[in-house]
Amino acid sequence: MELKLVSIEKPEDVNFILGQSHFIKTVEDLHEAIVQTVPQMKFGIAFCESSGPALVRYSGNDDELVELAKKNAMNLSAGHAFIIFMRDGFPVNILNTIKNIPEVANIYCATANPAQIVLAESEQGRGIIGVIDGVKSKGVETEADKKTRHEFLRMIGYKL
Repeated sequence: MELKLVSIEKPEDVNFILGQSHFIKTVEDLHEAIVQTVPQMKFGIAFCESSGPALVRYSGNDDELVELAKKNAMNLSAGHAFIIFMRDGFPVNILNTIKNIPEVANIYCATANPAQIVLAESEQGRGIIGVIDGVKSKGVETEADKKTRHEFLRMIGYKL
């Protein structure tokens, strides 16, 4: 077995969700779930099929984000992994909906941060071991940091 590190390639303003599922209909179910939950969200989805033709299956409503999803999925080439790139919405808007799709087995991360995916590769294929999401912690928040956090959440409408 060999360990590999794959960086997710994306623009800074794009969020993504990386997960694992178990069935070819994942792409269609993810697509339907997103448009039913946040209709204005722009997104691209790709899913690494893990048997048969082992293709990257894809869908979405934004050509740039679909291409981004296909490219990153091919870079990962990890069994049953899916990746969703999004604009005009955030992972928090769709995460519970995604988790409730029957064939979704795991969510590895939901972020806009730079991310690296830790993969194991064997003769059989590839699997995701974990995710490095963002940077290493630099300290513990101060009272001023806490105040800034509270104000930010209210400014963007996530808290009253």
